[in-house]
Amino acid sequence: MLSKNIELALNHQIRIEAESSQTYLSMASWSETHGLEGISKFMYAQSDEERAHMLKLVRYINERGGHARVSELKAPKISYETFKEMFEELYKHEIFVSESINELVHISFSEKDYATHNFLQWYVAEQIEEEAQAKLILDKINLIGDDKGGLYLFDRDIQQMALNSSTSNDSK
Repeated sequence: MLSKNIELALNHQIRIEAESSQTYLSMASWSETHGLEGISKFMYAQSDEERAHMLKLVRYINERGGHARVSELKAPKISYETFKEMFEELYKHEIFVSESINELVHISFSEKDYATHNFLQWYVAEQIEEEAQAKLILDKINLIGDDKGGLYLFDRDIQQMALNSSTSNDSK
């Protein structure tokens, strides 16, 4: 059984994961309308992944005797000046999500809910990957600068990242 405090904290994380999915979806749409096909495919895949993270939390809460809540969501930003700005915001968002997961781990440990603590370790590992990927992407963007040929290659490169990510997620 989940304590009310942990149930509330996990439900808050459901909202964060849902808003993350919406943020990536909005970024996918913006990219698509700006001719960045590879980036848009990457963002659509990331949106799906965040939704899966949310559903994993929903099922966990319900299986542990709690009640997962689906709440209203804050509307994501819909426009960016540049694709670089978009990825900078993505990186900041992933850091925010990591901080939220870390707080959940702290709460579960403080309440001696070791089942939830163990469950959350998957999210900790996932966030390490998400932050590293976002940082790598920003590093690549900084390397290409304003080079249009570099942008073309970057767009193709990130599309490959989306394909590789969906292949590895299928095996999870």
